[in-house]
Amino acid sequence: MAIPVIDFSKIEGDEREKTLAQIANGCEEWGFFQLINHGISEELLERVKKVASECYKLEREPFFKNSKPVKLLNELLEVKSDEKVENVDWEDVFLLSDENDDDWPSKTPAFKETMKEYRAELKKLAIRVMETMDENLGLPKGYLNKAFNGGEDENTAFFGTKVSHYPPCPHPDKVNGLRAHTDAGGVILLFQDDEVNGLQILKDGVWIDVQPLKNAIVINTGDQIEVLSNGRYKSVWHRILALPDGNRRSIASFYNPSFKATIEPAKELVVQKVEKEVEDLAKYPKFVFGDYMSVYAEQKFLPKEPRFQAVKAV
Repeated sequence: MAIPVIDFSKIEGDEREKTLAQIANGCEEWGFFQLINHGISEELLERVKKVASECYKLEREPFFKNSKPVKLLNELLEVKSDEKVENVDWEDVFLLSDENDDDWPSKTPAFKETMKEYRAELKKLAIRVMETMDENLGLPKGYLNKAFNGGEDENTAFFGTKVSHYPPCPHPDKVNGLRAHTDAGGVILLFQDDEVNGLQILKDGVWIDVQPLKNAIVINTGDQIEVLSNGRYKSVWHRILALPDGNRRSIASFYNPSFKATIEPAKELVVQKVEKEVEDLAKYPKFVFGDYMSVYAEQKFLPKEPRFQAVKAV
């Protein structure tokens, strides 16, 4: 079983309806799908791979060797414990955003220029993908993007890029690459490793691999898309396995609401049943995204549904 692979170039041609249906299926039945022919040049993607790998070797690897997960694993091995390392991930990670560009890695040649170019292209793709979701959900064009921007025409939605590496792990049975979770935000666009696997999603109670596919962009929907779609699109549990071989590269970009944006099910998707009175069938509460993130920070790796109830009380 493999997650859907969709040729995004066909969204503009004679196969538009078929392609929209494929995207709808990816959102409704999987929560994950891969886009090929998405409009981002292979030349740029090859440069992104190059600078990300060089950055890890040059600027990140020495620190990972002295990191908390490495130390905790070594301590377990020294005492020959049968336990697993808990509450940490076998991951080197840093975040890129417009707000922190002074802190971006600076020693790797062409890193900053390449990643700025890549992020600009990916942000455009995120908005195009969201417009296909609008259409499939029967919402006005730009509805989701406007919700993310707090109902304003201003550009206040957050776009961040998480650059991760998952180095070879000598005892992958004792530590998680990245613990199972759903994503808090909106639309996630992942440029994953071409060769080293490890990403899995939970589908019908079974963990299945997200197959590496050269220069594809993996799309998944976060908790806020679940709320805005009133549950038609679900955020899906996923994890990354620690592996004994390879150094898995993962570049995940998040198109998220502004922290001040109010999120609630789209009124067009809330069925109102008229009997003696109007019954509101919204399945999720109305909340401010920043409040949700405060809850998520504490409950990221815990069951999803209680977060919505917790934020309701905020």
